Order: sequence, then structure tokens, then C-alpha cells
Amino acid sequence: MAEYGVAVETAGVSLEGDLVLPPDPVGVVAFAHGSGSSRHSPRNRRVASVLGESGFATLLFDLLTTGEEEIDRVTAQHRFDIGLLTRRLSGAVLWITAYRGTRGLPVGLFGASTGAAAALCSAADLSESVGSVVSRGGRPDLAGTALSRVRAPVLLVVGGADRQVLALNEIAARRLAGEHRIHVVPGATHLFEEPGALDEVSEAAAGWFTRTLGTRQPV
Repeated sequence: MAEYGVAVETAGVSLEGDLVLPPDPVGVVAFAHGSGSSRHSPRNRRVASVLGESGFATLLFDLLTTGEEEIDRVTAQHRFDIGLLTRRLSGAVLWITAYRGTRGLPVGLFGASTGAAAALCSAADLSESVGSVVSRGGRPDLAGTALSRVRAPVLLVVGGADRQVLALNEIAARRLAGEHRIHVVPGATHLFEEPGALDEVSEAAAGWFTRTLGTRQPV
């Protein structure tokens, strides 16, 4: 397993990222972190580790520049700017498809919280490049009208005790045009901090990407 610090050139900015490449990767998954988080999110890194063991390359990168993060910590003005996050994530997908270590691999997106909305919007905009999407405790409702344009298979993973977010996921799921499923982790709250909860998220994500990315042809 090789790990590289990379500069992801996307939407007119350069963002710091961590790219992990297993031997002979079967696909690549880009992570879109949630509001107030970064590429250092311990929950996303845990999921990425399991995906790596399943043969997937993973890209965790910051959706905001250092200056934007400093502003956002005070004002929270960027973390819910789904248009901005989508442009950054979509640019990262194009970067992945051109990067020598990931070129030609099927691409999946893993989004948490507000990052899930950006992942779904990117999947709608880049339907020929994005083969599958997983949301963890996400806000797919914030993807709005893009939901009906998502053709990639979508897995929505939600904690059973995260009732408000679960309700929002159920509403959003009805607007998805393609294959989709809601996976409820019993007793889990929004951050999946309960014993075994994040393990279930990771295993569900790995199983979903293993099955669905194999059904799409690389661009």
C-alpha cells in the first residue's frame, strides 16, 4: 500500500490531498468530508482503510483552502455551500481520471454529512465518470433537483438513532432515479461512535463499491 501527498488541482484552486494506492487497484474512491471537517477525518480514514483492504485506491482531500477553512471556522459560510463543494469535488474527479496512478479506474464517491450532497451533485453532473456513491450520515436532501439526475447506484448509510437525518434520507431516496438503498445501522447516532457502528459502515461501503463499480465501464 503506497500513500502519497498530492496537490489536487480543481476549480481554480490547489487542495491538499492524501492518495493511497494498493497493488493493482480495482477502482478509486474520492471522499467528500462533512461540514467542519477535513481530509484528516478519523471516521473517513477508517472507512478508507477498509476500502484499501478491499482493493480500492482512496483519495481524501480538503474541500476548502487553508484561508477558507479559517473563515469557515468562524462564520460556517462555506460548509453548506453545496455549489462550491460540488465544483471542487467534480474537479477532483476529473483530476483522478487524468492522474497516472488512477487513470482508467472506475470512480466512486463517498460523502459524509454535507459532503454527501456534493457527491450526489457531482454524480449527476459527471454521470459518465462516477460509477457509484455512498453516503454516511449524509444530507442528500441538500442535493435538491440534482437527485433526479443521479444515474449511479447510491447507498445511503444512516444511524438508526439519527432520526431526523434518517427521515431526510428517506425523503431524498424517493427522488433518486437510479438504483439505491438505505442501510440503517441499528442504534447508531450521527457520528457512528457506538461500538461496531463504524465497522458496519465500512463493510457496507466496501460491499457496495465492490458490487456496483464492477458494473460500470471506466471512462
